[in-house]
Amino acid sequence: MRLAVRRCLAELGDDGSAGPVLVACSGGADSVALAAALAFEAPRTGRPAGAVTVDHGLQPGSTERAAALADRLRRLGLDPVEVATVAVGTAGGPEAAAREARYRALDEVADRLGARAVLLGHTLNAQAETVLLGLARGSGSRSLAGMPARRGRFARPLLGLDRSTVRAAARASGLPLWDDPHNADPAFTRARVRDDVLPALEKALGPGVAEALARTAALTRADADALDGWAATAYDRVRAGPGVLAVEALAGLPSAVRSRVLRLAALAAGAPGPDLTAGHVAQLDRLVTDWQGQGPLHLPGGVRAGRQRAMLHLSADRPG
Repeated sequence: MRLAVRRCLAELGDDGSAGPVLVACSGGADSVALAAALAFEAPRTGRPAGAVTVDHGLQPGSTERAAALADRLRRLGLDPVEVATVAVGTAGGPEAAAREARYRALDEVADRLGARAVLLGHTLNAQAETVLLGLARGSGSRSLAGMPARRGRFARPLLGLDRSTVRAAARASGLPLWDDPHNADPAFTRARVRDDVLPALEKALGPGVAEALARTAALTRADADALDGWAATAYDRVRAGPGVLAVEALAGLPSAVRSRVLRLAALAAGAPGPDLTAGHVAQLDRLVTDWQGQGPLHLPGGVRAGRQRAMLHLSADRPG
């Protein structure tokens, strides 16, 4: 655990003047183990380290539990330690709404404190669950790539460690642990994957399924990153003006690259990423590869896409 955190801190650099490193801690075993490892390692690099715990307000006693956790984190030597209270909406379902509220709160605290990074306690097993969920959605290689070890200010030092190792470290920390009952509630998809699907796969296929899925995520991420880079370069080449793409240049691209270019164009025109599905992109692709004079498409966010001879046009619809 400490080695994983030490490597993460080394990647951030040793200059503590860049602001503190924060750990997001829920009180569960994974994040408690991460907090204890950060509290041990950060002083040895000369970097300040703090913590944030998010109170989602979804269960009785959550406010008191968050305050008690904050006190324990301070006793570890983490400073500053903050409790962020959030209001969880309903958009996208309870899991997605809670996740959105949590990341928004973490971003706000990190901005205010000038934090260099926020460490998250996702493990190899959590990565395997994410890959299975992406596979079930059928949403392409980016979804199968799972969670990145680093994205912006968020870092996940534990993606190479299995949950049993992390939980052993949590017990060794001597800190009290709290298991969120939502994590075992079969009403939530991830809980069913964790408690039913992965054990069934291990039973049917033998041990090592979680490790194989995490390895698949790493390999797929490398491929997806390469394709995304190719698409970004191609997007610049096929643009003929704001919201205008040259069809002939698009048609000459491999399908995997062209679909990414079309997605980039739709996002640039104002389509919201979470609502822009693979089906929408496939419809856009038909305007390039199978155009029979069909009329314009109406994409999420009020974006209109249509073809005029050799050009594909994407723009925001104007009322009236």
